[in-house]
Amino acid sequence: MGTGSREQEFGQPGAMGGPQGLRQRQQELPLRILVPTQFVGAIIGKEGLTIKNITKQTQSKVDIHRKENAGATEKAITIHSSKEGCSQACRMILEIMEKEANDTKIVEEVPLKILAHNSLVGRLIGKEGRNLKKIEQDTGTKITISALQDLTIYNQERTITVRGGVEECCNAEMEIMKKLSEAHENDVASLNQQTNMMPGLNMSALGIFSSGLSVLPPTSGLRGSLSTPANYSPLLGPSSVMGGMYGASSGALSLQQVSAEQEVVYLFIPTPAVGALIGKKGQHIKELAHFAGASIKIAAPDSPDEPERMVIITGPPEAQFKAQGRIYGKLKEENFFTAKEEVKLEAHIKVPSSAAGRVIGKGGKTVNELQNLTSAEVIVPRDQAPDENDEVFVKIIGHFFASQTAQRKIREIVQQVKQQERKHQQMVPTSSQPSK
Repeated sequence: MGTGSREQEFGQPGAMGGPQGLRQRQQELPLRILVPTQFVGAIIGKEGLTIKNITKQTQSKVDIHRKENAGATEKAITIHSSKEGCSQACRMILEIMEKEANDTKIVEEVPLKILAHNSLVGRLIGKEGRNLKKIEQDTGTKITISALQDLTIYNQERTITVRGGVEECCNAEMEIMKKLSEAHENDVASLNQQTNMMPGLNMSALGIFSSGLSVLPPTSGLRGSLSTPANYSPLLGPSSVMGGMYGASSGALSLQQVSAEQEVVYLFIPTPAVGALIGKKGQHIKELAHFAGASIKIAAPDSPDEPERMVIITGPPEAQFKAQGRIYGKLKEENFFTAKEEVKLEAHIKVPSSAAGRVIGKGGKTVNELQNLTSAEVIVPRDQAPDENDEVFVKIIGHFFASQTAQRKIREIVQQVKQQERKHQQMVPTSSQPSK
């Protein structure tokens, strides 16, 4: 975690330090809890002795985010350890808070509050709330989850509040984290599978730590920056570097050249989703544009009953990845697609008419290979009249990773064509030399 974004970090070098510790941290989903600010001092203890004892006994690394959310009534704590270690540390912290509450009489009840990324919460709840009801029944607790409306583009964590005795809350914590970890592990496996379709896609360079297939925003900037383990779920952090994101294949421009180029993508979303994307007084779309570093405009409809609206995104490749990813995630989050239904959108990109044939390939070979590789549907409409810039549209239909892969591959083909055209122009003499 960056030194400016937290005050104290406690842990056992032997437990979580070094390459082995890093691998363990990446495999295990950290436990994130919220504690009342007035109890933080007791959790740390005099000269840090209490928290050092917790980390030693549980073989864990504990980040106490004291400086974040100045003036807030609650502070986040992130615990990195094995599932057992996290649970043990959680129990010790709950016992300290209960003792402090009884001694000071400041509060009557100290519930356990677990933070979880929204992309994992649906699977914790289960169909018709069955998973959550079972955990409540099995552990004798009452569990509530903060509303979707409380989420913002910079904070995608929801608060799972567990009420009951320390023992009951600890049992519920184990069951909750078991469900969240299963969802997390499934997402990591799916993410790895998806990225096999995008050769050279560097997950660590993107700040990807886990989950994130729903491509939702990162955890709150107030609760952690890109360098913090708190950002375990987002696909892209607010200050991520391109760093090999798309890997250069043969004939592709260098990363520096590509990232400097402004790209325009026309993404089509369901008309009913426009309000959710814009947000109250345009707040959501402004935050999204700021986060992604892109220009995002929603075109006026051609007719009142138009089923889809065109979103025009302008920015370099990383901005496209971020902006499009967040739009896919927003549509999923707002339930414009069912839980089992993947978010599939249509995107249009313009290519020079001279490159359209190369995208199709001889007998449609290239476009067929592209579709097989990416799982996206790629269409180059025939008999298109080039626009004033001598460009034509290519349509791409698919889920987020499929669309991104196809977009990158098509732009790579376009760059190859441009490079060949430049070489050809350089080889052709501009003026004929007189014969001797």
